[in-house]
Amino acid sequence: MPFDTLRAYVDALRRAGELHVISAPVDPYLEIAEITDRVVKAGGPALLFENVKGSKFPVLTNQFGSQRRMAMAFDAKRLDDVAARLRTLIDLSPPGPSLGEKLETLKRFAPLANALPKIVREGSCQDVVIRTPDLTKLPVLTTWPMDGGPFITLPLVITSDPKTGRPNVGMYRMQRYNARETGMHWQRHKQGRAHAQAWGDKIPVAVAIGSDPALTYAATAPLPPVLDEFAFAGLLRGKPVRLVKAKTIDVKVPADAEFVLEGYVDNTDLRTEGPFGDHTGVYSLADRFPTFKVTCVTHRRNPIYAATVVGKPPMEDAWLGKATERLFLPLLQMVLPEVVDMNLPVEGGFHNLAIVSIKKQYPGHAKKVMNALWGLGHMMMLTRMLVIVDADIDVQDTRSVAWFALNNLAPERDVVMMPGPVDDLDHGSYSVAYGTKLGIDATRKGASEGYVREWPPDIVMDGKTKALVDKRWREYGLDRIGKLLVPDDWSGQGPRAFERLRRG
Repeated sequence: MPFDTLRAYVDALRRAGELHVISAPVDPYLEIAEITDRVVKAGGPALLFENVKGSKFPVLTNQFGSQRRMAMAFDAKRLDDVAARLRTLIDLSPPGPSLGEKLETLKRFAPLANALPKIVREGSCQDVVIRTPDLTKLPVLTTWPMDGGPFITLPLVITSDPKTGRPNVGMYRMQRYNARETGMHWQRHKQGRAHAQAWGDKIPVAVAIGSDPALTYAATAPLPPVLDEFAFAGLLRGKPVRLVKAKTIDVKVPADAEFVLEGYVDNTDLRTEGPFGDHTGVYSLADRFPTFKVTCVTHRRNPIYAATVVGKPPMEDAWLGKATERLFLPLLQMVLPEVVDMNLPVEGGFHNLAIVSIKKQYPGHAKKVMNALWGLGHMMMLTRMLVIVDADIDVQDTRSVAWFALNNLAPERDVVMMPGPVDDLDHGSYSVAYGTKLGIDATRKGASEGYVREWPPDIVMDGKTKALVDKRWREYGLDRIGKLLVPDDWSGQGPRAFERLRRG
């Protein structure tokens, strides 16, 4: 069953042995971040800090910090299972002529009704209403020594288009300035920023902290403007998101959130925000951003404050990025059916490197895909480097990709330099939000692409010999060398399989 609330998800993590509770007193200034960083990098569990100095509220970190927990967030065993659900929903093929085929199509599209949020009159997010709010009572974390202050790091920032009313739920860090004001770090490419410009000087904003895991993920997803995050979360959950009207502003908020901050962003009140230790592994530098002014805080009884710690990868956001990689592959393949698979490596910070395999059909096909990907909006437009390989290359095996690309590359023929928009946090570009992106065509080449020599064949053992060696493996006595290269486990994927078997 889908999780309606964060606490339901926390209870599930507890039952699954995926939650560690820390009752010792801890400091939200650096200490929680250091503990979380060590646990994340060790592949450890979600953490619930029950005794946080200066606040009566417990803090949850690392809720998404493994493949298993990320899949659990969607009530699935694997992220690819969630992708398969979406693939079924977006199959737009018309029904067959028979009544049975028509009924089957209707059944397949029935889950689309979950995309419509359910508006309710009351929500547990408003169990407690505080009209004289004090943000210093929240256990907001300071995560790194040079941070400009404490930051709300897992906020669901809710805005709407002033003309259409279409909502947007984005995740933009918020530096706490004082008891009633924070920064609002929405960058120029973000939908929240577009809404702010459309409203003018003052924009009503609500911020939910601690929602059900599908909605929290949806706030990070690179959705096109035609699909809002409440709808996407409903599709992922298989159940509509419940919304309730905020107390002091005309904004609908998640009815079951742990906390909701209500107020408005003042676009005329720009303040210095940052520095902030970011997912790039360095501090994003201080800059001027508008101020969020809080008019009311509501929360559940005994709420949980949800936070994440970002920094040098791998961190918890690695698995949020991997969820995007898996879940958006079916959507990408709707636009580019030649795409077989993609990998957004953690080391690339997700927008610095994308490896994509394609069914190559004609000369220049890889370069066509590069341009299409860079033109796809928020999902791929900011990707600093694209590597395109043939369909038979496993893009998830980065060692094999590196070997294949480095052996096949002729820079004067295969490298594309493309100026254009880059991420605001891309400190490597020569100016803010604008720079040059790199495309590498690592596909095999033929005469049609100017390759005048015969392309050499790959080294592959014949099937008869492989079957013979598999059959006689134990005769060689090699099955006794730990777990190394046991035939039943061998997948033929070279170094990756070797490493997996070495670890046991």
